[in-house]
Amino acid sequence: MYGVVTRNAPELEWSEFDRAFFEAKDVSGRAADPEPNAVNMVSCFADNAAARGNPSLVPVDDEGNRATREQPYFDWSFVCPTHPDYREGLLETIADCAAVSPDVRLDDVGFPRPEYCRCDRCERLFAESSSDDRFDWRASVIESFVAEARDRVPGRLYLTLYPNPYPGHLRERTGVDPEALDEYVDEYVVPIYDMAYSTTYWLEILAQGFVDELVTPFSIELYAVDVDPDALGKATEVAGAYAKDVLFGYDASNARATLRRFEADAREGKRFEPE
Repeated sequence: MYGVVTRNAPELEWSEFDRAFFEAKDVSGRAADPEPNAVNMVSCFADNAAARGNPSLVPVDDEGNRATREQPYFDWSFVCPTHPDYREGLLETIADCAAVSPDVRLDDVGFPRPEYCRCDRCERLFAESSSDDRFDWRASVIESFVAEARDRVPGRLYLTLYPNPYPGHLRERTGVDPEALDEYVDEYVVPIYDMAYSTTYWLEILAQGFVDELVTPFSIELYAVDVDPDALGKATEVAGAYAKDVLFGYDASNARATLRRFEADAREGKRFEPE
């Protein structure tokens, strides 16, 4: 199956796509009304507008460095997953999406990096917890959030994973532990983005890694903006050999052209066989 990820509601109706994901809240903080004919996506702990408007929301490391897009390594600004008011508002947003369409995708779940967060609240909550290991405690914070979100989603719950399948890396980097979250999540989505897909061996390596590491089914999301359709078609072929479904991000027109070309080639008997 093939799906599209879009901010444009009319593209949700395009017949080439079996599923459609709609950004109801993105990393900029922009919010849109959820769509009834889509899996509505909610950017959880990435929110540029919230971080800019209320600096106390932003995670800090033990040196006081704030996890904002002005810092190295960050493409957007983060919100601390333990902030109670933001977290409650986020759960309300998720519930609002689920009231319009039963399936919801959680995006940008987790802490920014291994060294975050050392804000006063996190230090207190960790000290009050029964855990002696900060990584265990961070994983419990994320698990409790996903469990609360699960209670508000009557349909399928999707969760985006950072594209790192190596054992323990997701848990250490973000607090997201797929093994612990399997009971709540129906499907993971792994964005494996490239601007060209001129080679695909690395995509295959990452995809195989997730096959080995995950129990819950996963889809791969490819970047479709300004990518040559032939190259995107090859990436689709490779991703489809490992993932449950293939999704296309943020250029439905190019994705549609790619699928038409890809399916025409498939009718001529071309087939990818993983090694």
